[in-house]
Amino acid sequence: MSNIGRHIVKLTGYAPALPTPFTADDKVDYETFEWLCELQITHGATALVVAATTGEASTLSPLEHGELTRVAAGVARHRLPVIAGAGSNATTTAIELSKNAEANGADATLSVVPYYNKPTQQGLGAHYRKIVASTGLPVILHDVPSRTVRGLADETVARLAETPRIIGLMDATGDVGRPSRLRALVGPDFRLVSGDDATALGFLAQGGDGCFSVASNIAPGLCRTMYLAWRQGNVMRARRLMIPLSQLTAALARETNPAPLKYALSLCGPMSPRVRLPLAEVTEETRCEISETLQTLWNKYSDFVLARALMSANPSPGIHERGMLPSL
Repeated sequence: MSNIGRHIVKLTGYAPALPTPFTADDKVDYETFEWLCELQITHGATALVVAATTGEASTLSPLEHGELTRVAAGVARHRLPVIAGAGSNATTTAIELSKNAEANGADATLSVVPYYNKPTQQGLGAHYRKIVASTGLPVILHDVPSRTVRGLADETVARLAETPRIIGLMDATGDVGRPSRLRALVGPDFRLVSGDDATALGFLAQGGDGCFSVASNIAPGLCRTMYLAWRQGNVMRARRLMIPLSQLTAALARETNPAPLKYALSLCGPMSPRVRLPLAEVTEETRCEISETLQTLWNKYSDFVLARALMSANPSPGIHERGMLPSL
């Protein structure tokens, strides 16, 4: 395991949940994905989350899962962790994807609660312990009941936190009180990460460590600076920065993720808005709202969001590194 893999338990801050680009013939566009990975690293991402929900994981083949992980790991070059989606509603498939992620250079896996089957909490515990026993990678639990029907009970998370190499939880329940409930149960080193941009600041305020974010694909500087403001105790500034982030998040949530995100990224560079069926590209009404939201961000926060027609992953250095923003 890489040094980053051994120390991923220290993960904090904002990490983009990366979309998977597709070509006109429905193939994975690995060249654009490589561009996207480097772009996010340049803009201060703390990790790359690949082939998960935003990456349309349920439509990817095992070969595509592995190749996306390999590309991300090759771009990252141990500068930051690569967290590979490796969840399934079949434990054997989740094990296969986890082994695949390890073989292709992932530093950890993100394992979603099994969907459709509606397992009991006992079944969930057995599912995750079986996965952990299959590889040497750290595992981050992914609780998103809006997609899986079943959720992880706090007591189940606490029991799983005692299992070696289950190191964290990506919580997409929108329950901002959950970190304060869980922290006493899981200890200070267990990573509690929001998977819901809309409630991320509240999640941090209750003891969360960061966010695996959709919005940070578009506004990495705003996300990073909001997080730093919170960590430095500047609560009012963090709240002010959440206003434009909330507007962006609302626009990106008008239709099923990642279709709105892909359209937004297509306005910034070579990313295609294409998604795989059964998802469909966003409607004209949603396109207009996203375009208007991005125009506002470009006008007010041009140094902290991806630029229009951005064709390079090398923005001018300085302001991003200093974490500065115009006065608000």
